[in-house]
Amino acid sequence: MPYTVPPLTYDYAALAPHIDEQTMRIHHDKHHQAYVDRVNGALEGTQWADTPIEDVIRDLQQIPEDKRGVVRNHGGGHLNHTLFWKFMSPQGGGAPSGDLAAAIDAKFGSFDEFKAAFKAAGINQFGSGWAWLVKDADGLAVISTANQDNPVTSGKAPLLGVDVWEHAYYLNYQNRRPDYLDAFWNVVDWDGVAQRFAA
Repeated sequence: MPYTVPPLTYDYAALAPHIDEQTMRIHHDKHHQAYVDRVNGALEGTQWADTPIEDVIRDLQQIPEDKRGVVRNHGGGHLNHTLFWKFMSPQGGGAPSGDLAAAIDAKFGSFDEFKAAFKAAGINQFGSGWAWLVKDADGLAVISTANQDNPVTSGKAPLLGVDVWEHAYYLNYQNRRPDYLDAFWNVVDWDGVAQRFAA
């Protein structure tokens, strides 16, 4: 089965004013669809056509070199955005609790220090990319990736990520990426992050 853009579980306008309806419509319906179309085209007729996208991106070296760049960029874009819609919720915001909160405090010192590190990763990602909270063999970490690279390729599990490509925020925030990153905290689905952490 070819990949498809997963439907949002909330309305396009549900994250406003933090992320506006028009940005969500263009981002979900146009940008994500373009990634899906390109990766489907690259993998059509290959042994990987029915492989879950996370498995494909986890082991990019298995993809023939003539297709690997397209799959890395567009398959990565599909995986990243599939996660991104789940990272957010109209009922989001606040702070984590339980084991996740304890792990964040233990690693970063406090929730506020974690937020500062995560924001810095997003601000300092030159050009397009993502900031992530990941879990790996050493525990939690904040990293950034360029373009549509995903942490699974380097053996890390993405728990939370924010898209810092300009298409994710430019209609509402123009060149004010820090303001967009501040607004993102109002829509983070911490229950979902905690479930991924527990898994």
